Amino acid sequence: MNLQEQFGQIDIYLFDQILRGNITPAMRVLDSGCGFGRNLVYLLREGAEVFAVDANPGAIDHVRSLARSLGNPSPAENFQVAPVEQMPFPNSFADVVICSAVLHFARDRAHFLAMLGELWRVLRPGGLLFCRLASRIGMDFEPLRNDIYRVGNSEWFLVDEPMLLALARERSAELVDPLKTTIVQGSRCMTTWILRKPGDAMGTSPLTLC
Repeated sequence: MNLQEQFGQIDIYLFDQILRGNITPAMRVLDSGCGFGRNLVYLLREGAEVFAVDANPGAIDHVRSLARSLGNPSPAENFQVAPVEQMPFPNSFADVVICSAVLHFARDRAHFLAMLGELWRVLRPGGLLFCRLASRIGMDFEPLRNDIYRVGNSEWFLVDEPMLLALARERSAELVDPLKTTIVQGSRCMTTWILRKPGDAMGTSPLTLC
C-alpha cells in the first residue's frame, strides 16, 4: 500500500499531527464539516472510532460508504447531516475535533463564534482542536463588510493573527503549534490553528510550542 492509498488526500498539516502522535487511531475523532471524508481515510482504515457531520447529505452518504469500504466498525449513525454550529453530540465528547476549510464560510462574526463554540463544546478537556481556515495573515484582501472580504470570486470570513490568539486566550487554550500560514500563489492564505483544551482528561501532558 502506498502513502496515497493509506492516507488519501489528507491535509498535510493534519498528516503532520498524525506523524507526531498528536492524533492516533486510539482516539475518538470528530470531523466537523467533513466534506467527502478526505481527512478520514487513514483513521477509518485503522479502525478508529470516527464521527462526522456535514450539511451536505451527499457528503455524509459518501463518508458512510467510505467507512464501510475501509472496514471501519463505526456505525452509519456516527455520520450525521448537521451544521457545524448545531452538532448532535454531547459536551466533552471527542478526543480530537477536526475542522478543515470550513470556518471561513461563516456568514458573519456571530456565525463564526457559534461554530467555534460548538467545536469547543464537544471537545474533551485535554483534547485537541485542529482548524485550518482562510486568513488575512500575509496578504491584503478587499474588505466588503465586518470581517468579510473578497477572495477571488468568493466572500469569506477572514481571521487575522491577533483574533486567533485572543480567541485562544479567552478559552485558556494552549497553542499546540505556532500559527502556520500558507500563501497559495497570491490568491488566498490558509492558516493552521491547533489548540489544546485545558484539562488532562486524556491523560496527556501539555505540549510545548515547536
